[in-house]
This record gives sequence, C-alpha cells and structure tokens, in this order.
Amino acid sequence: MKVMVSGGAGYIGSHTCVALLQAGHQVIIADNFSNSQPEVLQAIRKISGKDFIFAQIDVTDSKAVQTLFQTAKPDGVIHFAGLKAVGESMSQPLAYYRNNLLSTIVLAEACLAQDVRQFVFSSSATVYGANPSPLREDMALLPTTNPYGETKVVSERILTDTAAANPGFAVALLRYFNPVGAHSSGLLGENPNGLPNNLMPNITRAAAGRLPALRIFGSDYETPDGTCIRDYIHVMDLAEGHLAALDHLRAGTQIYNLGRGEGASVFQLMNAFEEATGNKVAYQIEARRPGDLAVSYADVSKAERELQWRAKRDLISMCRDAWRYEENLLRKPDR
Repeated sequence: MKVMVSGGAGYIGSHTCVALLQAGHQVIIADNFSNSQPEVLQAIRKISGKDFIFAQIDVTDSKAVQTLFQTAKPDGVIHFAGLKAVGESMSQPLAYYRNNLLSTIVLAEACLAQDVRQFVFSSSATVYGANPSPLREDMALLPTTNPYGETKVVSERILTDTAAANPGFAVALLRYFNPVGAHSSGLLGENPNGLPNNLMPNITRAAAGRLPALRIFGSDYETPDGTCIRDYIHVMDLAEGHLAALDHLRAGTQIYNLGRGEGASVFQLMNAFEEATGNKVAYQIEARRPGDLAVSYADVSKAERELQWRAKRDLISMCRDAWRYEENLLRKPDR
C-alpha cells in the first residue's frame, strides 16, 4: 500500500513509518513540525534504508491536503497529527477543538474526494472516561475530563458516521494506552518540543540531569504503592499494531485497544528504569493533578483475537530503549 501518515515525524508516527517501510509499504509523511524536528525524517530513512514522500503542511489546511492527495495518490491514511497535552487542552480548549477536529474532517473529506477507502485513526484510552479497568471496546463512553479527550471522542464519531454513510469506507479506531520507549537503534524516540508531558521522557531527563527531579503527582491513590497505575506499551509494539490494523481493515468501523493488558505504577516504571540502566532517578512528590484516574489498563483480547497482534516487549525493554535514545540526544553537540 501507499500510506499517507499525518504527523509522521512525531513520536508514534515516526516509529510507525519505520514499521510501514520495513514491511514493504510506501509512505507519504505530512507534518508541520509543531511538536517534532526535521532530523526525524533522516532517522527514519537511516533505520529503514528506504525513502518516502514528505510534505511540510498543516493537515487542517484543506487545499494543501487535497493537493497532496491528488499528486501522491495514497491508498490509505493513518491519522496521528493533533495536539495531545491534557493540561494544555484545559487552558487552550479552542485550539484543541479546532486543530484536532478540523484535521480529522479535512482528511476524511480528502479520502472521499479521491476515493481513498482505508483510514486508521490514532485515538486514546482517554475516551473511556472513568470506566473501571480493564477497559473494553464495547463499554459506553463516559464523559472525559478534558478537551483533549473530547476531541478524540468526537473524532471517533465523525469517522464512524462517515463510514456508515459511505459503503466501503473502512475505519479502524485504535485506542492507545501509554506509549513509552524508543526504537532499539536509539535514533528515534520521544523528544517533544518544550517540557514533556508524558512520564518516560521525564524519567530519562531526570536521570540525565536535564531536569532536577521527576515530579510524581500524587502518592496517596488507592493502589499498592500509592501512585497511579497505567498500561505502558512499547512504541514499536504500538507501531506494529497499526500494521496489523491495516492488514485487517474491512468496511465499516472497528475499534481496538492497543496496550499490554496489564498495569504498572509510576514507581514500578521508575524502578524498572533504574534496573534496566543502572541510573538512579531523583524524584519529588507533588499534589494530585485534576482528572487523573488511579488505575487505567486495557482488555486487549479483541486485538489479539481479530488482528493476531500482541505486545511483546516488557518494561525493561521500554526503559532500556528510552535511555539509549536519551544518551544519543546527550551526545549531540548542541546539548
């Protein structure tokens, strides 16, 4: 297939592009570098040994997207591009609703205009709201606690309704849990612009001395060690889940959880990092953040059954690969 990847220079998008290229697919990357760096493109080429089409565009720009579809002629779309910081979405809700919803609409319109019938959407476990874990795809979605989560819920509805109104249109909604880690080469990893929002880059930066300490938000949750429990999945397992979804796309809408199906606490992940790398992590306990759930992990049986996909990499692998990438960042002359 020739696959158009929106946000393909981002953290999850870049790893998925590597997996696509190594599996023999052609790739078209659309990215505006709002939360990524241009050097990521060279890393994708180096790891995969293959080239791809790149367009530096904002996928909320309908004219630019339509032009790219007309010239590059993709067979399918994987849509990653979007704003994704929960806290930021609370202070900038309009930016989140505009960017995340409009990008989904623009890409869906381009697909219909160019008769592109395969669409994989980067969704989130956030859509489950306060449902109890393990979280299943057939659960009724409860109200989310932030605009970011709402944009994922509404984008899912937009694509579900589009598939229902257009026979033959195939959509996979992939609800991610907590991606961590990096490519085993150390050339690709999570390196957001500005302060990171996710746990793992905060751990690696604290270990590297780029942050004074890891900030842990709450140690009094009803969990064995008092810290939040999440379902952490290696980013390459997640990337391979996208290939499985592409291989099994069928008309209509399918929904899949992508996680490991088990939880780990903040302290467990931090301890796994220390074990995997031999580095101690300074940390400080702070107040809980509004909206954080005590426990969130996936029921992954549907993806295992229908996609023949299962996450293979453990916490130690996630931590070791994330640290290898951090070490490569530290070797750069501008650090």
